[in-house]
Order: sequence, then C-alpha cells, then structure tokens
Amino acid sequence: MADARRIDEGSALLRAPYPRASAAALDRVKVELSRALGDSKLRVDEDALFAFAGDESDQAPVLPDIAVLAATPEDIAETLRIATAYGVPVTPRGAGTGKSGGAVPVCGGIVLSVIGMNALEEIDASEQLAVVGPGMILADLHAAVEREGLFYPPDPNSLKTCAIGGNIAENAGGPRAFKYGVTRDYVLGLEVVAADGTPMTIGRRTRKGVTGYDLASLLVGSEGTLAVTTRATLRLIRKPEALATLLGLFPSVDHTMRAVEAIVAAGLAARCLEVLDETCVVGIREEGVSLDARAAALLIVEVDGDSASVDRQLQDVGQRAMDAGAVEVLVAQDAAQRDRLWEARRKLSYVTKRMARWKISEDVVVPRMRLAALVQDVRAIGERVGVRTLCYGHAGDGNLHVNFLWDDPEDVVKVERALEALFRSVIAMRGTLTGEHGVGSSKAPYLALEQSGYVIALQERIKAAFDPKGILNPGKIFPRRGHGSC
Repeated sequence: MADARRIDEGSALLRAPYPRASAAALDRVKVELSRALGDSKLRVDEDALFAFAGDESDQAPVLPDIAVLAATPEDIAETLRIATAYGVPVTPRGAGTGKSGGAVPVCGGIVLSVIGMNALEEIDASEQLAVVGPGMILADLHAAVEREGLFYPPDPNSLKTCAIGGNIAENAGGPRAFKYGVTRDYVLGLEVVAADGTPMTIGRRTRKGVTGYDLASLLVGSEGTLAVTTRATLRLIRKPEALATLLGLFPSVDHTMRAVEAIVAAGLAARCLEVLDETCVVGIREEGVSLDARAAALLIVEVDGDSASVDRQLQDVGQRAMDAGAVEVLVAQDAAQRDRLWEARRKLSYVTKRMARWKISEDVVVPRMRLAALVQDVRAIGERVGVRTLCYGHAGDGNLHVNFLWDDPEDVVKVERALEALFRSVIAMRGTLTGEHGVGSSKAPYLALEQSGYVIALQERIKAAFDPKGILNPGKIFPRRGHGSC
C-alpha cells in the first residue's frame, strides 16, 4: 500500500492539491463521531492515518483528517449524516487496491473504511445467489461458493486482497470477463446509504425484475460518488465441470493477435485470452521463469465447460495457436501447474514495478480488431516522447493494460504527454478510456476526450441528486471545477 511518507517528487503525475475542509468543521465532526461511534472506531493520529492515504494508483497519497472503521450499516449512516451536516468530504474505502486513485482522499476529510464489514451472510444454492458485506475479500467469496458447486466469475488480478465493495464501486472485471462479463452482470441488489445518511434498498433478489429505474446498475461503477454499499446480493452460476489452461509462446505480439482472432472467429468460447508483450516476457524471465528462447510474447488461454467440450476446445485452440505462428504450446497438466501459471500473470504488475523506479498502468479498451494497431501506437508513443512502455491484458475483449516506466523525476512531463497521446489514440480507434480500473482522479482530466460536455453535465446532475453537498468522494470522475465540499 502506498505510504505518504515515502512519496517523492517523481513518483506521481502533476496534480495541484485540492482545498480541504475548515479546521472548525473538522473539530466538530471529530466530536460528533466520537459521541456517535465511540473512539475505538476512529483513527485521528498521523501514524494511523497514513494507512488510509493512498491506493495502488499513480496518485500521490493524501493524508485524511479522520478514518472511520465502520462495523455496521449504522456506523456508515451516522458518519455520512454528520459529514453532510458539516460539509466534510468522505472517501469510501475497501481494501485500497484500486488503480485510478478512487480511494485517495484528495480533499482530506474522512476516510470511511468498510473492510471490517466482511461477513458472508448467505449462500442460497437453490436461487444461486450470495449475500455479502462490502469488506469481504473476493478470493474468500470465490472459495466459499465453489465449495457449494457454484461460481462467481469476476476475477481482477488483485482478487486475493481486493474487497467486494471496491469491486462494485469500480465495476471490476478481470481475465474471465471475456466469457462471463464484469461485476455489474452479477449484482442483483444493493443495500446502500445515501450521502445524507439515509439507508436504501435497491435492485432485487430475483433473477428478473424491471421495477423502476435500474439504480443498482447505476451504482455499480459509480466509484463511491453516489452512495456507500453496506450489503450486496450477488448472482452466482454453476461451477464449470472442467477447466484447462494453455500457454502459447510466440515470436511477436502480432503473432499472438493473429491467434486471438483465429480463436474468436472459430467460435471457441475461451473464458480467458491474455496477451503479454516482449517487455513482459523479459520481466518474467528475470523472475527465473524458463521460457523457450524464441518466445517474445505470450498468450494464456483458458477454456471451461463439460469434460468432453473442454478437450475439444483445447485441441482447437492449440491448433489455431500453431497455425498463427506459435513456437511452442504448453498445457497445464494439473491444478498446481495452472496455479503457478496464473500466479506469474497476476504478479506481473508487481514484477514490472521492479523494472523502473516508477510505473503507471492504464487500462484502455479498443475494438478487438484494433488491438494490434494500439500496441504499435504505444510503441511509437514511447519512442516519440522517450518513455519505456510495456503492454499486457485481456485480448479477448480488447482491454489492454498500457504501462509507462521511468527513472528520472523530470520525465513526469514526458509521461503526461505519453498519457494524453495514448488516450487520443484510443478514442480515435473508437475505444474507451477505462475498461475496469475506473476514472478516479487519475483520468478525470481526460474525461472530455471521450464524453461531450452535455453528457458530463448530465452525470454531474445525477451526482448532485444523490449528493447535493458534494461530500462523497469529491475529485473523482469529473474534470476539476472546484464544486461541493472540495
């Protein structure tokens, strides 16, 4: 986790500080919170507050004034009621694994942590649903439902540490999204607290339902700017009977893209299609993973279903990989080999951090047919501005994680230019600025590249309807104009 005491001048992008709440308002809020919640649920000393200052993004940590460790929905309601009364900003926080600055309290104020609300309240096998608290760790949910023969597909790379509340806030995806979709596809209903402390139940428990506006879907992906989740009802599916994982080694990224297109065109329902470029392969080798010397790019393919169909799919995928120019195709022989393969992929973000002093990872999406062109554009941008690049990601749905790496603090200016060039290239390809990380504070300055002023203003009016005083996660999603408590 990012620590504000260890941030130096070259590690984050150039962002001016936001104004903070007044000392008088903060003093009153501390008194009121102490009365309502008790001091055991508050953190106000500087050393304790550092743990709530940052997330896993490029955004510099900001020290909050107060941290609330919520244990019940009532704790959340009281915190928001008091914050609204005094106009003090509130930053909801799960596990702090986000990549876009969503959990960074850019205006100080209160960080509202829900990580203690981690109960698995119910698994209903007959209705295929689970009811969970927002602080439940995703991997724990996976394990619990799979013991019942059920399956919850969303699987961001941080699954061992990320919390369901954060997944809902960001509409998290992951490698399996190509076949199974993202978090929004599995949220049936939510219990939330509005900015003024009013509890609400939205959505439903049933599979079907079209009563009124779909507010549950609206809140999924709203990045903590509209309400705070206290309980989620999640849709489950049956656990696939069989699973197989294949690793294709290719002489270039272009060859992997040919394989992806061939696999998709053949109608093979792979649940994952993950591509890693040349720089990623170098990093993996530096970690001690032995790969064929001819390999300069990798493709991880996973298929599932009944045993017979998985065997057929595996053969078809392997043949198409070889036809596309693979130098070698390997199949995981057991669960242990599969786990080792995915562990290497999931650690890639951390492996690449050791390749430079600083790194920024962006998750852009383009139509799948433009993915190879985007990789070429990234290379050209890096060469033009003088910043190292690497790419990996979910090739099946065109979601590429583009990374910029640098060692000199003065190169931050170059990185800013590279980011804008990347985003303009993505929009020109009819893509979108983010596929699963969210806008947060890191992409808020670029929102107008994709959305018109009317669309942005419409969303701001929705925000104002939920949060009239602008206290909930200010500084996120929308371009900065200094509204509300921030």
